[in-house]
Amino acid sequence: MAQYAVPDVDVVDGNWQDHLAGTDLHTQIVPGTPGSIGAGDDSTYIESGANPSSDACEMDLSTIEDPVSSSGHIMRWRRKKDAAGGGTIGLTLNLREGSTGGNGTVIVTSVDADLSDTVATTTDTLTGGEADSITDYSDLQIQFIATQT
Repeated sequence: MAQYAVPDVDVVDGNWQDHLAGTDLHTQIVPGTPGSIGAGDDSTYIESGANPSSDACEMDLSTIEDPVSSSGHIMRWRRKKDAAGGGTIGLTLNLREGSTGGNGTVIVTSVDADLSDTVATTTDTLTGGEADSITDYSDLQIQFIATQT
């Protein structure tokens, strides 16, 4: 049975805000089609501060059951930059376990070193070793770090 962990609590907002200039970031990262965070619904989003320098935000993920399998662990994420903002913006996504404010164990990292001004979707399939390194599926977080270069 497929399960989908989605952001359900903000841990650290940093300079990030939702597109309505609010601070409940997790409410703006919504599932589109099952398992594709934001896919099919780009009307809600979060954004880093202007000219970000290691600008981080972190959210707890909803609890899912341990699938007792090393396969089928997939992260999907969508992103883009504001074309009017110019500059080169990189975005790092970390899946962490046991994290509070950037601490904890990094399970997997995905990087887009140069965001486009059109929406891009990445699907990262965790290796068996990465999936096996998750010991507590109730203590997972997602962290986004934006940097202008």
